[in-house]
Amino acid sequence: MNAPLPMDSVGIVTPQKARFAEPLALKGGATLPGFELAYETYGTLNAARSNAVLVCHALNAAHHVAGVYADEPENVGWWDNMVGPGKPLDTNRFFVVGVNNLGGCHGSTGPMSANPATGKQWGGDFPVVTVEDWVQAQARLADHLGIETFAAVMGGSLGAMQAMQWTLSFPDRIRHSLVIASTPKLSAQNIAFNEVARQAITTDPDFHGGHYYGHGVVPRTGLRLARMLGHITYLSDDAMMEKFGRTLRSGTLGFNFDIDFEIESYLRYQGDKFSTYFDANTYLRITKALDYFDPAAAFDGNLSKAMARAKAAFLVISFSSDWRFAPARSREIVRALLDNRRVVSYLEIDAPHGHDAFLMDDARYMNAVRAYFGNIDL
Repeated sequence: MNAPLPMDSVGIVTPQKARFAEPLALKGGATLPGFELAYETYGTLNAARSNAVLVCHALNAAHHVAGVYADEPENVGWWDNMVGPGKPLDTNRFFVVGVNNLGGCHGSTGPMSANPATGKQWGGDFPVVTVEDWVQAQARLADHLGIETFAAVMGGSLGAMQAMQWTLSFPDRIRHSLVIASTPKLSAQNIAFNEVARQAITTDPDFHGGHYYGHGVVPRTGLRLARMLGHITYLSDDAMMEKFGRTLRSGTLGFNFDIDFEIESYLRYQGDKFSTYFDANTYLRITKALDYFDPAAAFDGNLSKAMARAKAAFLVISFSSDWRFAPARSREIVRALLDNRRVVSYLEIDAPHGHDAFLMDDARYMNAVRAYFGNIDL
């Protein structure tokens, strides 16, 4: 018998799909014909339709934000500690929407979907998509759900980039933006990490130019390496040392190239697991979306000018040990908002978890988000 769900869980949830027949012109110049978005909702949309909150996902997550599936009780939503009855994003008060972005591999139209022009899977022919494209598609989902204005859009990391972009693409359709563990653009070092990950995938002999579906194979080795590299950047040195140290798996050195240290075992496990459920073509496109995000690019690099379009109030949160998206990058966002006299709250938390801190149960972090949502008028 399955254990009973906690009282603060949204409980058993059911994923849904929305179909959009109108083509979507993408930033890169391609046009995507009719597409589908997989999504989930939690809570109840109020009569005024003023309590909707969009939660945007980061690289390897999707629309399953909270709760569990009836046939997969172990598959808990990726931000279940944040979203639910009485939780910081309280579903007793808010109607929460999670969506799998275009190009994804969890139900939305992406490289694994059929290309209507050929009847075959898109594979490597699926166009590159951007944060701006995702926001445009999310706006269509909002229309489908009858949501004219979001009370808030929130996310961590790449999800926070979408929360920022919402304030620029649709300034009149968002009242609050929660930007957590993010950056206004990637540094050269971050782009370099993404490029190494992509090279691991595209040079895998089983990649076949992205058309590996037709060959009945998966570029598992490349995807595994990409995930291992990425995972290193999500954790801080202190967090790795505290969790693994230099602990030997078998107690002695092997003097070979098999696993000696527990950290090696952990990375291999994470890479192996990831390669069984995530699509390599999707990984390539999501990392490119990360690289391309730069609202200031159209304003000669001036982020203050770029953020002048925003009308929303902001909560910006960073974490001291996040060396991938360091607090200094969040402060750039805050400065640009203050330059425009926007309402912004900023919290910099001294936490040891690295970039993954936005997923953790730090009481200061959770209480800050709870307080912010508690002050949103509906």
